[in-house]
Amino acid sequence: MNIATIGTGSIVDAILAAIGELEDVTCTAMYSRKKETAQLLASKYGVGTIYTDLDSLFADPSIDLVYIASPNSLHYEQSYQALQHGKHVVCEKPFTSTKQEAEKLIALAKENNLFLFEAISNIHLPNMKIVQEQLHKLGPIKMIQCNYSQYSRKYNDLLVGETPNVFNPNFSGGALMDINIYNLHLVMNLFGSPDSVAYTANQHTNGIDTSGVLVLKYPEFITECVGAKDTTGMNFVLIQGEKGYLQIVGGANGCKEVVLQLGQEPAETLNAQTEANWLFYEWEAFRDMIAKADHNRCYELLDHSQSVMNVLVQARQNAGIVFAADQRS
Repeated sequence: MNIATIGTGSIVDAILAAIGELEDVTCTAMYSRKKETAQLLASKYGVGTIYTDLDSLFADPSIDLVYIASPNSLHYEQSYQALQHGKHVVCEKPFTSTKQEAEKLIALAKENNLFLFEAISNIHLPNMKIVQEQLHKLGPIKMIQCNYSQYSRKYNDLLVGETPNVFNPNFSGGALMDINIYNLHLVMNLFGSPDSVAYTANQHTNGIDTSGVLVLKYPEFITECVGAKDTTGMNFVLIQGEKGYLQIVGGANGCKEVVLQLGQEPAETLNAQTEANWLFYEWEAFRDMIAKADHNRCYELLDHSQSVMNVLVQARQNAGIVFAADQRS
């Protein structure tokens, strides 16, 4: 399977490293507005073609799949164009800016019998399967706490008056969409959609959230998801039941290992991940679904992405965070 990438950021570097460990997946082309921007990355991974025109990339018959890692606000438009040209698509999180955009992409992919995925690594990790298998031992779940806080160097630019994409409402930025989304995907992958959503955020004068607390209410338990790009914190996930707890060490992005504590018994540390680059697992899953023509699993994942997008929109509305994309939907 030949893939092309859109974007040249650090995530593309990490993805190309992961793909390099997979059989039957090769990156053959890259897109960048300026050729020199992509040249170093293309040389590093032996990518033979650099496009500076998106239409030319989409028209390339040798490309099977397009990986999109552009600014958030461009995800929908570029994914739609790729699908229109008969390409499978892997789109970075957040999948889209609005729930209407997500609905349109999913409908187009199904209409054309194409594969479409949101690149959210944690739900594909072997350690997430461990969490699913161990949950029943905790008894009734009562409380979940998640913290993913990572100080962004782009926050320094915001403080001196610049508006980098990740902190720009016009580019669908903010802590919720960029970082707290990992917590949300993890929780909803385990427990589905919540009954109610509330989001309280620290907001810049332009309205974007630099950090915030997302509270999800389920029938029997409460979840608190903290996501911050203006501070650094201790990243973790803690799932608490009446009989014990599960701790996901390192937080929702990576799920490095799982600690199971039941009553007064000695804690048990579990880890099924052998790949240092945890992005390997999601790309292995994408490759296998396409190879096996497993549209049913693809559609299950798309249903999950749609549900997550619905909650993200509810959270933004609750906090009064408005994107330019809201006016287009």
